[in-house]
Amino acid sequence: MAILRRYAAEIAVTVAVIAGSVVVSLGDGAETPRNAAVGWVCVALACAALFLRRRYPLPVTIFTAVCCAIYYPQTDPDGFVLLAFAFALYNNASTGRIRSAAVVAAASMGGVAIGEMGAGASRQVDNFAFLLMAGWFIALVAVGAVTYYRREAERTKEAEAQRRATDERLRIARELHDVLGHNLALINVQAGAALHGKDPAKAEEALTTIKKTSKEALRELRATLGMLRQADTPSLARVAELAESAGAHGLTVRTEIDGTATELPPDVEHAAFRVVQEALTNVARHAAANTVVVRIGYTPHDVSVQIDDDGRGGTAEPGNGIRGMTERAEALGGELTAAAREDGGFRVRARLPLRVKK
Repeated sequence: MAILRRYAAEIAVTVAVIAGSVVVSLGDGAETPRNAAVGWVCVALACAALFLRRRYPLPVTIFTAVCCAIYYPQTDPDGFVLLAFAFALYNNASTGRIRSAAVVAAASMGGVAIGEMGAGASRQVDNFAFLLMAGWFIALVAVGAVTYYRREAERTKEAEAQRRATDERLRIARELHDVLGHNLALINVQAGAALHGKDPAKAEEALTTIKKTSKEALRELRATLGMLRQADTPSLARVAELAESAGAHGLTVRTEIDGTATELPPDVEHAAFRVVQEALTNVARHAAANTVVVRIGYTPHDVSVQIDDDGRGGTAEPGNGIRGMTERAEALGGELTAAAREDGGFRVRARLPLRVKK
């Protein structure tokens, strides 16, 4: 069954060619068929060649044309072997070899014209039939070309859909990393303080912070899994919440604004917020810092966020956090740097253009 489905078109054309040739030969009983054996050999070879059309589209087209060039001048009555050539011509064009299909069609018509000119009074194809044949060949090449471009459009559309799906999965993965990484890092620090601290008041304060942070984490997680509705999309207006959250375990966070705050595109504002969030998470987990300064700069062309801490500095170990921040910035046509400062501590700086570069 699988073979029948794979070669259904070839089988259908072969049946049509053979059946048509049989009907024509039986219907012309007045005369003995001329070179009947040669004719049936050409029919068999042309039909057999069709089963190789997928692997060798152009050679099959040329071969069936040669079979027709031998068949029609040498045999009587005329059969349907031209159908094999027509199918091969269409197949050649539908695989994207449009120029070669047009060349073979033109060469075939030229061969017919030259043959008819040399035949003189015994012409087999009159002017009307010649024009009809030429129109048929042109139509086959045109339909094959349309089929090819339609397939290519569908293939491109499918590839684009797959690319968008992949981008969406990566975006959601970054969202989950940012949301869970930031809040779980704070919960881990506060849990350690509650576990090892000897002051019951501080332990209670740490547990309160854990409760508040976990509630915030659940809220953001719901928003992320809910495909981040626009109303719940994080924005720079919530940087104060991040500062308060980071300050709950000893960090002093100061926010500075350069320029006039303007309304940003949602994707730019979202990315800027996540960069600040991830940078503060890294400070809380790795920097052993006391103070963090978050600077947000606005210009008519871009927005920048810069996070400086007074921690141990050094070289940042490669991980998902910095990689995710960099991917966010580059996806918007921006850039991100993360390196130690000359006067101590560490700096993360991202510049995000307000218009995405195409």
